Amino acid sequence: MGLSSLFFRTYLKAKSNRWYWLFSIFCRVVLAYAFIVAGFVKIIGERFASGLSILHPMGAYLEALHHTGFYYTFIGYAQVAAAILLIIPRTVFLGALIYFPIILNICILSIAVRFEGSLVTSPLMVLANLFLLVWHYNKLQFLLPIKSRLDMLHVGKSKKYSNKFPWLFSLFVIACVAFTVVVARFGYDFRPRNSLKDCKKQFVNTINEEKGIEFCQCIHINGSTLDQCLEEYNNKH
Repeated sequence: MGLSSLFFRTYLKAKSNRWYWLFSIFCRVVLAYAFIVAGFVKIIGERFASGLSILHPMGAYLEALHHTGFYYTFIGYAQVAAAILLIIPRTVFLGALIYFPIILNICILSIAVRFEGSLVTSPLMVLANLFLLVWHYNKLQFLLPIKSRLDMLHVGKSKKYSNKFPWLFSLFVIACVAFTVVVARFGYDFRPRNSLKDCKKQFVNTINEEKGIEFCQCIHINGSTLDQCLEEYNNKH
């Protein structure tokens, strides 16, 4: 049996399972809620994460983004539009397509500046978005550089669902969540954190306490870039 046939059989089996279907609804609702909240803040003109200092790498980015005028508002409308499309059953696939590049950008940004506010949530949202895209693979296949199967085009909501609980898939989801949390918690030696006080805490009673405090001051008092502060930290003996 080829990989294509195996995937096709697995896909059909998943589409006819009630638990996979319920998980797809859960992903839609959670993703939609997140973007409606974030998008509404931008539409009304408020700065997202307004409590974060502009000296913080993420705070500086959000502050600059806030001052881009109608571009900032456009992002808000795009987020809300993607969320609404996710909620409507007939437009879920379109919503997932619009949603993906936005959340992927947020995820990469969060990792790049070590922003703990979304180090866990953004990767999990990317994975949830990917699940929805795969869930609608019967449509997605026509956008990929592969040979499309026309017999998959009309694979939709099953008339009779299987109630067999997908234990293996559930364990995979739990493992993904656990891995994301562990990487976010221990993937970096240290992070800027969201305030000078919290930043200093991670260095207290360590061999790098003095260097660490200087790193925190570099971020939260001097307002230097993360790369500059990391370079100064690494150059100190």
